[in-house]
Amino acid sequence: MKELPVSALDPKIKTVWRINDALWLTVSFVACAAFAVMIAVVGEAPEGWLMLWAFVALYVAGMVLCLVVLPPIRYARWRYDLSAEYLDIARGIVWRKRFIVPFIRVQNTDTRQGPILRLFGLASVTVATAAGEHEIPGLDAATAESVRDRAAEFARLAREDV
Repeated sequence: MKELPVSALDPKIKTVWRINDALWLTVSFVACAAFAVMIAVVGEAPEGWLMLWAFVALYVAGMVLCLVVLPPIRYARWRYDLSAEYLDIARGIVWRKRFIVPFIRVQNTDTRQGPILRLFGLASVTVATAAGEHEIPGLDAATAESVRDRAAEFARLAREDV
């Protein structure tokens, strides 16, 4: 089997993942907690308060998992490489995935930057083929532009060679 890619994401992506996960967990918790409080108050059911405490416990466990445990593991498992022939992406914690994207198949490359990525000076590179899109998240903005431009140039050269 081919060796795993060696290029890593920018370490600041761990903080971005933590912020995104904390936001989604908090929104989910508030919705579930509101539901439990409505059951307890409106329905006058004591089970609602028990549900609320269960949601609090799940929220705390989820925050510990998503903010402390997962980001370093996720970061260690995300790798990519760019050669003249293909883009190689390896990722995944439990289900490990490996994508080899030949540049002859690439239709489009672009960079994306949401507000949180922009705050940290990061961007994502997306390579589109007829089969779908493959994304490399959390690269330094300058590195992302360089990877995007190199991928586009390799794709152009691959099509010219055919």
